[in-house]
Amino acid sequence: METTAKVLVGLVAALHAYILVLEMFLWEKRPGRELSGFDAATARATAPLAANQGLYNGFLAAGLVWGLIAEDPTGFRVQVFFLACVVVAGLYGGLTANRRILTAQALPGAVTLVAVLLAR
Repeated sequence: METTAKVLVGLVAALHAYILVLEMFLWEKRPGRELSGFDAATARATAPLAANQGLYNGFLAAGLVWGLIAEDPTGFRVQVFFLACVVVAGLYGGLTANRRILTAQALPGAVTLVAVLLAR
């Protein structure tokens, strides 16, 4: 179970690194506009907000990687903290911005958090 948990943490970290790239660098390009559904003008106007969101997703990814490489008990605690942050951010985004965030962010974070806790 420990290996599964570590793989899942790595996948959630990779997901948030990907979101960072989409929101910070590709927001006004095709991948970012497909994600947001915005036209070019709206994407341009919201790019600074998206970049800010992307930066936060990068912090989540960095925290999860830190949790993977840190020795226990620190590594375990860091993973739990950052996965809880992922779940809370996903729930908030899903309820206030777009329901897709519930399945794209909150669900993977919650499943991974359960796996990390069970592997303990």
